[in-house]
Amino acid sequence: MMENIGTKSEAAILMLVVFVLGILLGGLGSHAWEEHMWSPPGAPRSFSHQIISDLADELQLSADQRKELSAIVDDSKAQIRAAYAPADAQREQLRQQGSARIRAILTPDQLPKFDAYRQRIDEQRKKATDRPPPPP
Repeated sequence: MMENIGTKSEAAILMLVVFVLGILLGGLGSHAWEEHMWSPPGAPRSFSHQIISDLADELQLSADQRKELSAIVDDSKAQIRAAYAPADAQREQLRQQGSARIRAILTPDQLPKFDAYRQRIDEQRKKATDRPPPPP
């Protein structure tokens, strides 16, 4: 009977860890997708500026149309980011809750390693979001 309780507890902990890892990976995946959509790594110009350039060439836009298109794309990009802001805040709250739950199951020896891992991930996320704006 006690062995069955231990097995159930281990299964519950495993499910919890999988759930938290899913949240963390989902957040990272969402961030990676946003980076891919708005500014692919290594691109000399931002993705949105590439779209503007491609459309301007393909549609043979005038200088005024190009300026208006640029303003529309920048405005749309700002609106999309604003729309995602509540989800970003909720995702961060869930990430913090998940980390707290993970910390609760770790040994004292594992805690500093987990904290170092989290710090590396946080620094990577900060670098990706604090990039300077691309040249026009």
